[in-house]
Amino acid sequence: MSTTAAFGEPDPPRDAPRERLVSELARIAALLRGNDAPRPRTDDSPLADLGHRLGLSAFECDVLMLAAAVELDAQVASDVAAAQGGTPSPTFGLALSVLPAAHWDALSPDRPLRRRRLVRLGAGDILALRPLRIDEAVLHRLTGLGPGRLDGLVADLLAGGLTAAQTALADELAAAVRAVDGRVLVRLDGADADTRAGVVARLAASLGGGVLSVRDAAAAERDPADTAAVLDREAVLDGRLIATDDARLLALLEAEVVVTDGPGDVAGRVTLARTVPLPTASEEAALWRAALEVDATRTADAIVVAERELSQHFRLPAGVVAAVAAEWLGLTDRDVATLRRLVRERSRTGFGALAQRIEPRARWEDLVLPEGQRELLREIERHVRHRATVLDDWGFASRSDRGLGVTALFAGESGTGKTMAAEVLAASLGLDLYRIDLSALVSKYIGETEKHLSTVFDAAEASGAVLLFDEADALFGKRSDVKDSHDRYANLEVAYLLQRMESYRGLAILTTNLRGNVDRAFLRRIRFVVQFPFPDEASRAEIWRRVFPAATPLADVDPAALARIQLSGGAIRQIALSAAFAAAGEGVAVGAEHLLRAATREAAKSERALTATETGALRGGAR
Repeated sequence: MSTTAAFGEPDPPRDAPRERLVSELARIAALLRGNDAPRPRTDDSPLADLGHRLGLSAFECDVLMLAAAVELDAQVASDVAAAQGGTPSPTFGLALSVLPAAHWDALSPDRPLRRRRLVRLGAGDILALRPLRIDEAVLHRLTGLGPGRLDGLVADLLAGGLTAAQTALADELAAAVRAVDGRVLVRLDGADADTRAGVVARLAASLGGGVLSVRDAAAAERDPADTAAVLDREAVLDGRLIATDDARLLALLEAEVVVTDGPGDVAGRVTLARTVPLPTASEEAALWRAALEVDATRTADAIVVAERELSQHFRLPAGVVAAVAAEWLGLTDRDVATLRRLVRERSRTGFGALAQRIEPRARWEDLVLPEGQRELLREIERHVRHRATVLDDWGFASRSDRGLGVTALFAGESGTGKTMAAEVLAASLGLDLYRIDLSALVSKYIGETEKHLSTVFDAAEASGAVLLFDEADALFGKRSDVKDSHDRYANLEVAYLLQRMESYRGLAILTTNLRGNVDRAFLRRIRFVVQFPFPDEASRAEIWRRVFPAATPLADVDPAALARIQLSGGAIRQIALSAAFAAAGEGVAVGAEHLLRAATREAAKSERALTATETGALRGGAR
């Protein structure tokens, strides 16, 4: 065997350890290749397949075999140690001296051994004397165990089910990828991560491979260049595309197809951007029917509710529909109320600290308002309940996508029932109610407010929740003159809020204590404006009649007498609650003195004192 030593020196003298090593390597090569002939291109052994896919020379394949043999065969490890004077890991110098067809550039950073991280170099000053270690994942491949988990770098792709439209989107993307001459970046966005994963899986299958889904937390702890090289190697070996949101990796990866849901383009790649839509109301209705129609006689009522109600209010991915249906079908006691509850609970995600969920306990009978305002609220309910029928089934949405959201402004003094009205609507519709925390949402940093608004509306799209922007004057007041960039962006924030409200398929409510604070130009883009008046004496008497639960002991409370005091509904409720606690502490029924003390404290909040007339009315309110 003709060999060349490191640095072009003549072959070293033959010795027994080196001869044994050459013999052992020939034996191992025969085992790996199935014969002892030179490696042909048609050889389907793991080593030959890897070498063919990555463009390795015969010598580079043999270097890889040498590094693998030391890990797998004790005799080879012993012979290597003896040939190198005691060092068990082979060096490139040893490979040059004992393997045929040797060439020095095999260890160049641009050649596959190092570029694809097939072998890794240990410490040392002289390149030819640095120890070689085969990458563990590559060793697994050569022994037939497959690629392994790549040290936790690659995660399982948890793909959700797809609708026909989502499947068509994935197939359209596959056709577009094939048509591109060059490397491709597929950028996906959409409200549901599992659905996006399903589209990625379908895209990969259409292209004839699988997906390397990168676990971002693991990638963050690794060197980006090394990680990208490993991922590129695995993508080539298995014909898989890479899915990652790690911006550091996107610029380094060389794989033909990379998928991300992060923003921006990557130099040298053709970007294909698509939005993965959630199911339409009709698609979701079909999903519910398919999932529930396992026992038509026992699930008929649930199918009706799912098709006519749940699919109208909630935008749920196919995987969530299937999971909720399976959970409900597994219950011993199945009723439609439980199905509604499971759907609401499953859709409560994504709001974080930007919103607070309010349990809607108020009902229509709790609301004391003039008939005109009540009818407006009923009209709002009808618009939300039958939105899909009118817009989708009857075709109004096909005419224009502007102004399709159900938006409302509730204006009136504090305590006049604005929040209670939002509760009533949410309870009547069977939806969750979220109060948006404007202090957390509005940011002094340009662009951050829009991001927060986007997060809120994206989360709300799936849940169909009623959104309550309480005391929205801070964000929704008079449009300012544009004096600097901050004024301009403040106006853009309001415009963005209106845009998202108009396209939101649920109900978005703004409240303000003073209607005059809201710019008229913005009012024109809101579908409903409901003015909540300060309650008159008759309304106050009705509120006093309803404010105490039936179980509360009362000492002849007279609602008509109490109604003579100028109080809002919210103040009346606070006084009643405080008086009830005072009476409970004394172990007696609620009476005039309890109401008087509670009303005095409530008036002090507004920095005023009760008049003699009001005090007399309170005392006379308990005969």
